[in-house]
Amino acid sequence: MTFDPNSTATEGSGIFGLPFEASESKLHLIPVPWETTTSYGDGASRGPAAILRASYQVDLFDIETGDAYMAGYFMQDMPEHILKRGRELKKKAGIFLEYLEAGNESDPKAAAIQAEINQASDEVNDWVYKQAKEVFAQGRVPAVLGGDHSTPYGIIRASCEKYAGDVGVLHVDAHADLRDAYQGYKHSHASIMFNVMETLKPAKLVQVGIRDFSPGEYAYIQANSTRVKTYFDLPSKRRLNNGESWQKICTEIVSHLPQNVHVSWDIDGLMPDLCPGTGTPVPGGLSWDQALTLLAVLAESGRRIVSFDLNEVAEQEDPESDWDGNVGARLLFKMCGWAMVTNGFAKGFR
Repeated sequence: MTFDPNSTATEGSGIFGLPFEASESKLHLIPVPWETTTSYGDGASRGPAAILRASYQVDLFDIETGDAYMAGYFMQDMPEHILKRGRELKKKAGIFLEYLEAGNESDPKAAAIQAEINQASDEVNDWVYKQAKEVFAQGRVPAVLGGDHSTPYGIIRASCEKYAGDVGVLHVDAHADLRDAYQGYKHSHASIMFNVMETLKPAKLVQVGIRDFSPGEYAYIQANSTRVKTYFDLPSKRRLNNGESWQKICTEIVSHLPQNVHVSWDIDGLMPDLCPGTGTPVPGGLSWDQALTLLAVLAESGRRIVSFDLNEVAEQEDPESDWDGNVGARLLFKMCGWAMVTNGFAKGFR
C-alpha cells in the first residue's frame, strides 16, 4: 500500500482520506442516519455524511495519539434503507406530534403512527447490534456514527453482551436522556440512557455536561446513585470557578468507571458555538480543550475504550462550510485515536 499522510485526501478514499479496506482496519465505523424521534431541530440523519465530507480536511498527525490511524479506520457504506425509512417516518412523526400537542395521542391514527415508529426503531437497533457484534467477533473496535442519540442502543447492547455487563458508559451530553418513552416513543433520543440502564444494565453510567433535564430524570439519578453518577454542568463549572482544575475533575469522573468503557458522545455536550446546528442546543457545556482533556484522562487512566458513538451532529445549510461537520470530524478523530491506543493497536505519545 502506497500512502502519503502528508498529501491531501484523494477522491474515493475512506474516512479521513485513509486508504484502508475493512479487512485492514482495527476500527469500524457504523453510520446510522436515523433521527425519527427528534423533538426539536433536525438534520442529524445527515450527520454521518457531513462528518465524512469534513474528515478529508483533518490532518492526520496527532500530538497525543501519534499515528494511531495506521491501525486502520474503516467506515461502512451508508445504510440507504435506514436513511429512506427514517425520512418516511419523520414525516409521520410530525403528524403524531400534532396529535400529541392537541392532547389526542390516543386517537387510533396517532396510536398507529406511534406503533409503527416504535417497531421501526426496534429494527434499527437490532441492525446496529448485529453490525457491532460482527465487528467484535473479528477482534476489532466498533463505533456508531449517528444519527440521533437513539442510534447507539444496539452497539451498547453488543458491548454489554461481550463483556458480560462489566462495561461502563461515559455519557457526554447536554441532556440526561433518562426519560421513559419520551413522547410515547420507546426508543426516543431522550430515552437512550434510561433504556440502557433498565434493559442492558452496564456496570455504571457516568454523565458529564448535563444541564437540561426533567424532575423525573433528576429523581431517577438520585434513586439510582450507586449505578448512575452525574456531573451536572453548573456544579462542575462552579468547582472550576473556585479554583479546582479540570484535570482533577476529569480524574474524579473517570474514577467511577470500570476497566471497559463505552463512550457515548452527543455533540451538544459541547458548548453551542462548537455545534450550532445540533437539534437541541443548550447554553453551557464543555469547551474544546475540556472535551479533549476528558478523553485523554480516560485513556491515561489505563481504561479501555471498547466501543463508542458520536451522534446529533447536524449538517448545516452550506455543506462547503459546515462547522458542525468540521467539529464532529475532529472529535471523531480523537475518539478513534484514543480507542486504538487504549486497545493496544497504537502507541501514542503519552
